[in-house]
Amino acid sequence: MNIDESVFAYKLYEMEEQYGKLQCRIRTCERGGKDKIHSELERAREEYAENSRLLEEKARSCRSPAVARLTQVQLDYRRKVEELKKQVVSDLHSDESSPDEDKSEAGMLYAEFAMDFATLAMQQALISALSALDSQCLPDTDKADNRDNADNRDNADNKDNADNSGEADNGRKDYRKEETMICRK
Repeated sequence: MNIDESVFAYKLYEMEEQYGKLQCRIRTCERGGKDKIHSELERAREEYAENSRLLEEKARSCRSPAVARLTQVQLDYRRKVEELKKQVVSDLHSDESSPDEDKSEAGMLYAEFAMDFATLAMQQALISALSALDSQCLPDTDKADNRDNADNRDNADNKDNADNSGEADNGRKDYRKEETMICRK
């Protein structure tokens, strides 16, 4: 199956886009000044608020109880995180630190946690997607892969023979095989 034809293609695109924003904005802000950080933070907050509004609308208007429940879990998670972020500041307080230092340390701790959680979410997404694909009635591609491997060995032998005899390779590439190898790495 070509990744562009996958049922998950759009979700993979969304994830890639968000990861690109994360990397770009963090790297830019690490090199930029306070003004750059502030403007990127405001932009990210606006995007987050818009996404939250869309999730709330989806939860209200969805006819599928399953989708509505899953959407509500996302909204509940967001609310819990906001509560947790406030609590972390007081949990970190010590007599040796100022309230500003507590707030800064809590922000760094939560940022690290959020990145760890995103990694965990990616692992969970992988397991969920593979489980969903596994439960579908798909043709057994292992047999097809074995035939492709045998064909590729024969082609390699023929190419070696062609190279030895001075014949040119026709330049065709087996993209299915390449895609399979990439996914197995």
